[in-house]
Amino acid sequence: MALAGILEKLYARRRFGIRPGMDRVRLIMERLDHPERSFRSIHVVGTNGKGSTSAFLAAMLNAAGVRTALFTSPHLVNFSERFRIDGQEPAPERLETLLATVMAAAPPEATFFEIVTALATLYFAEEHVQVAIMEAGMGGRSDATAIIPAMMTVITPIALDHCDYLGKTLAHIAAEKTGIAEPGTTVISARQPAEALEAIRQVCVARQNHLILEGDDFRALWRDSGSLCYHGLHTELPNLTPGIPGRYQSSNAGLALATAEALGATGIPVPPNALEAGIGAARWPGRMELIPGRPPLLLDGAHNPAGAAALAEALGDYHYRRLLLVTGVMSDKDAPAMFAPLCGKVHHAYTVTPAVERALDGAALAAVLGALDFRATPCGSVGNGIEAACREAGSDDLILVCGSLFTVGETKAWLTGQPFEGIRG
Repeated sequence: MALAGILEKLYARRRFGIRPGMDRVRLIMERLDHPERSFRSIHVVGTNGKGSTSAFLAAMLNAAGVRTALFTSPHLVNFSERFRIDGQEPAPERLETLLATVMAAAPPEATFFEIVTALATLYFAEEHVQVAIMEAGMGGRSDATAIIPAMMTVITPIALDHCDYLGKTLAHIAAEKTGIAEPGTTVISARQPAEALEAIRQVCVARQNHLILEGDDFRALWRDSGSLCYHGLHTELPNLTPGIPGRYQSSNAGLALATAEALGATGIPVPPNALEAGIGAARWPGRMELIPGRPPLLLDGAHNPAGAAALAEALGDYHYRRLLLVTGVMSDKDAPAMFAPLCGKVHHAYTVTPAVERALDGAALAAVLGALDFRATPCGSVGNGIEAACREAGSDDLILVCGSLFTVGETKAWLTGQPFEGIRG
C-alpha cells in the first residue's frame, strides 16, 4: 500500500477524537516490544513555545554530535515533518513501512495521536538515536507521550488553552502538564504565572523532582546591540544570535540552553561552543517566518491570547507602512481575546476558513473582528485571502498571516503549490 493509502487509514482514526489515558498506547508499545525503551528522552510540555524550544534544543544537541530525534505536532504541510532525526525527515517509503507495522499493532480504538506517538518511537528506535525530544500533544500526565520514560521534562509558558480537557484554571493545567515528569528527574521551567508556578512546585515536591526555574537559575535577555545574553546554570554566553526570529524567542532560547546545560549531569555534555552554534543554527518554520517579496509575508502560528500578545510585541521589530492581516482560526478558540492585542495595529483584515475540520467560518470571524473595530473582509479560502491582501498591499506594506498553525501551513502549501494535509492532533 502506498503511503497516501495508509495515511488515509490513519487519518480515519481522528473519529475517536481526544481520549486521555494510557491503556491503548501501552498496548501498542507492548506489541512492538517497547521501542520507547531503546533511547533516552526529554519531554517538552506547555502551552506556547514548545516547538521553538524543542527546535533550539535539538540544534544544540546536533552541534554537540549527539544523534538527536525530534517529535513535534501538528505538522504544517506534510505528515513527515513530525519526525526528524538530525534535522532530516523520513523518506515516504520508510514511513509507509513503519506506519503499516504500527497500524497492525494498534487496537481498533487507538486514536490518531496514540498511533503517531508509537510510530515516532519505533522509527527512533530503529535508527538508534541517542536522545529523542518528545513534544507532548496538548496534555501531560495523560498525554500519549507520557508512555515514554523521559530523563528530563521541559515546561514552556503555560496559559489557558484546551480547558475542556486540561482543566479550567492555570493551576489545574500546570499540574496536569507537570505530572508527565518521571519521579526524581529534573524539571526545567520557563517563567510562569504565579498560580501555575505554585502548582508546578507542588508536583515537583510531591514527586521529588529537581526544579530549575527561569529567572531564579537562568535567564536570557536582549542586549541593546540586538544580540541575546544568556546567564546560565554554569555558563555565560553574552552574544548569541538565535536562528528563530522574534523577541519572544529569548525565553524559548534560554529554556533550551538551560536544558542542554542540565544534560551534562546525565552524562550528555553539551559544550559552550555547541550551545552557541545550535542557537544560531535552529530553524522552526511558521514562527515569525518572513517570506521575502514585495510585499513580504510574515507567518506566525500564534493561536491563543498569550501567543498573540507575544506576536504583537514582536511586530515592533519590523518596519512597514501598513499591516494587512490574513487570518483564520479554529472554532474552539477565544477569538476576541486572541485578536485584542492586534487592535489598532491592522489596516485591513482578510478572514479565511482554513481547510480543516472545526475551523471557524471566515465570515463569522469577520464579524468578531468587526466588533473589535477591525476593518474585516471575509475571503473564503486561505489562498483567496492572500490574493486579496496582495492586491491591496503596496511594496512597503507587510502582510501578516496568523491565527492558527493550520492557516500558516495552508499558506505555505499554497505558496509552494504543494498539497495541504491539515490534520489536528
